[in-house]
Amino acid sequence: MKQLVIPAALALLLAACSSTPDADKAGAGAPVESRGPGVATVTTGGVDSQRLPPELTDPNNILSKRSVYFDYDNYEVKPEYRDLVASHAKFLTQNRQFRLLIQGNTDQRGSREYNLALGQKRADAVKRMLALLGAQEEQLEAVSLGEEKPKNEGQNETAWAENRRADMLYNGEF
Repeated sequence: MKQLVIPAALALLLAACSSTPDADKAGAGAPVESRGPGVATVTTGGVDSQRLPPELTDPNNILSKRSVYFDYDNYEVKPEYRDLVASHAKFLTQNRQFRLLIQGNTDQRGSREYNLALGQKRADAVKRMLALLGAQEEQLEAVSLGEEKPKNEGQNETAWAENRRADMLYNGEF
């Protein structure tokens, strides 16, 4: 009898531990963006997320510009980007339902640890300016990508300058 109980118990235990695909994850893929006249939407796993108003996607509107560039080894927002940050702060104060993810980036020079810290300081500088101009803290999140998301793969000053930036992404875009 013992010889039958132990293998049966083992079989039940193994069957209970087996995994099955999560129904919520089935069919989930990368976000898909659809654009039409008026409003752009981003769909994740078949569910529409926050609708983006036209001013965020219109290339003629300052709000469609989402990158703040920095000097080498620096995290101070340059004067030429202050109007851009102020425009995004104003949009956020008037549209409290939106959240903004600020991604700090660096060029590949410097150690990984240094670049992650510098990217965070760049994202935090933009976040701090947005908050000072009226955006709510809960609308803002600052993260560092360091050198992991280059805009330009080149190995010269022009490429490095494009990679020293903070990108602003609204909910529905991240």
